[in-house]
Amino acid sequence: MAEKEKPKAPAKPPADAPEGERIAKVLSRAGIASRREAERLIELGEVKVNGKVITSPALNVTARDRITVRGEPVGQPEPPRLWLYYKPEGLVTSAADEKGRDTVFDHLPEDMPRVMSVGRLDLNSEGLLLLTNDGELKRRLELPSTGWLRKYRVRVKGNPTDPDLDPLRRGVIIEGEKFLPMEVKLDRHQGANAWLTVGIREGRNREIRRAMAHIGLTVNRLIRISYGPFRLNELKPGEVEEVRARVLREQLGLGEADAGDKPRRAAPKPAEKTPAKPARKALKPGEGLKQLSDSWQKATRPAAPRKPGERIATDRPTGPRSPAGRPGPRPKPPRDR
Repeated sequence: MAEKEKPKAPAKPPADAPEGERIAKVLSRAGIASRREAERLIELGEVKVNGKVITSPALNVTARDRITVRGEPVGQPEPPRLWLYYKPEGLVTSAADEKGRDTVFDHLPEDMPRVMSVGRLDLNSEGLLLLTNDGELKRRLELPSTGWLRKYRVRVKGNPTDPDLDPLRRGVIIEGEKFLPMEVKLDRHQGANAWLTVGIREGRNREIRRAMAHIGLTVNRLIRISYGPFRLNELKPGEVEEVRARVLREQLGLGEADAGDKPRRAAPKPAEKTPAKPARKALKPGEGLKQLSDSWQKATRPAAPRKPGERIATDRPTGPRSPAGRPGPRPKPPRDR
C-alpha cells in the first residue's frame, strides 16, 4: 500500500528577503489608487520615498518610511470601509473623463473620504455601485474567483418568450468570446417591452447588452440590484449608505468582532440551591395506623357546648354594630297595623 504523503510545511521566506511591503500595495491600502494606478504614478515620477523620487515599483517600504504622492504625505491606512451607492444613469464610473462628462465622484457627498469603485457600470446603466477606501478590498471584490452573483433588472424591447432566453442560460459565444451561463427569468410584459431578472458572475464589458443583442433583444434600461450579499434595497438615485463594519466582517472575514458591536450579555446568576427537606422519620410497625386513627378521632370529635353569650369565628353579626364594635340586637320586624 502506498505511503500517505505528509502535508508540506509552508515555505519560509528567504533570510535576505526585504522588510515591509511593495510600495504599490501600500499606496493601494492607503486608498491612494489601485495597484495598477499606483504603479503608473510611480513610473511618472510622482511618488517620493524619504524625499527621493522613485521610478520603479520594485521597492519595499515600512512604517518608518516617509511617502508622498504629488507632494502630499501618505498616512497610515485606515480600516477598510465599504459604501453602497445608487449610480444614476448618465454618470461615468471613473475618476476623470477625457470627454469632460460628469463622473460618480463628482456627485458624492463632500464628507466622504477618497474612494474607489468596485467594478464599473456603463454610462447608460444605473443601480448599485460599491465604493471603498481600501485598494486591497477593491481588488478582492473584483476577482473572478470570488464568484459573487450580480443581479440586474433588465428592460428589453420586444416580447420574448421563455424558450427564447434558453441560449443565455446555456452560455453563448459572441465574436469568439465565450459567455458563461446566465440566470435569466422572464418577469412580465409591459406594452412593447419586457422585464427580466438577470444574474451573472463574470461582469464582462457590456456583457448583458451584448448577450441580449445576440438573441435579437435591445436593452433600453438596466438596473443593478445586488452585488453578492449587498443589495440596493430602498436607496434612491444618488444616495449613499455605508456598510456596517460588523457586516463586512461577517461577509468578508475582515478582522474579529468588536465587543461594542453587540451588547454584552451578563453572566447568568448561579441558581440558588433549595434546602433539602429533612428525611422522614421511619415509622415503627403499626405506628402509622395509630396516627391516622388519632387524626380521624380529632376531626370527628363533637364541639364543646357554648357558654351564654360566647361567639365563635363562624358567627356573623346579626344587627348593626354598637360604638364598641360589638353586634347589636337583631332588629324586630315591623308590626302590621
